[in-house]
Amino acid sequence: MIEHEKMLYGLIGYPVNHSLSPLMHNTAFNFLEVKAEYQLFSLKEEELEGFFKALKEEDSPVFGLNVTVPYKEKVLDYIDTMTPFAQKVQAVNTIVINNKREFIAYNTDGPGFLTHLTELGFNVLNKNIAIIGAGGASRAILTVLSLIKDRPKTIRLFDIDKGKVDYLISDLGSRFDVSIIQSVNSIDDLAIADSDLLINATPIGMKAGDPVLFEKELLHPDLFVYDLIYHPARTALLQMAEEVGAPTANGLGMLFYQGVLAFQHWADIQLDQEVKQLMWQALESGLKN
Repeated sequence: MIEHEKMLYGLIGYPVNHSLSPLMHNTAFNFLEVKAEYQLFSLKEEELEGFFKALKEEDSPVFGLNVTVPYKEKVLDYIDTMTPFAQKVQAVNTIVINNKREFIAYNTDGPGFLTHLTELGFNVLNKNIAIIGAGGASRAILTVLSLIKDRPKTIRLFDIDKGKVDYLISDLGSRFDVSIIQSVNSIDDLAIADSDLLINATPIGMKAGDPVLFEKELLHPDLFVYDLIYHPARTALLQMAEEVGAPTANGLGMLFYQGVLAFQHWADIQLDQEVKQLMWQALESGLKN
């Protein structure tokens, strides 16, 4: 086995410069006195194959990756082993690279989301859930909500690309029961007035001037509004929800919990509360800067 001066971990995607993940993971590495560093790998699609080919080399110092848009499904072509949940999702956000240079794929997005939701005190059992966006994050959330024993009553899913929604439900349905998931034709069909949880799983809200996809009249105090966006911390949607008295959360907690799980997979350890607290503080400080 080759001894590396420093092991490397990192995030692949395009673009990735906005990511707060290096703050969280490098804080943990430093505290644990591990000779490792977390970096950002901004890759264009034509660079992906060469990047993974280089990772197979015995002298590569890279031993773990996170994966973000637009590659959570594209990296499946390079994986050697998929863990059961990742197999169900068919999207990957965490890769462990072992000493044999084998790529083992995980999806920590779904469990990370559910852990955060549970911490916030929201129980999905028999709830009506509305989701907008049919990308990789939505795929993971739909999977974890469908597979848990105490499932929601209904999940209504809308995307401006109806074909994308129908394909997603059909694809997931080939591996597990998706009877609680419904494809809808419009935002009005999400039945937000009768919903208990609204999830924005689109990037709309990240940029100043982005439209708010929901009329204020649709929101209500008994609706929990969860926006997967964490920068800005208060999107226009969350501000609107707060104005009608609805409880809200952004995606920072999901980022944190999926990151903790990813780190634990890379290091094959359970992080204690002190390390987790430092990782959380690093994320919060990154948002303020």
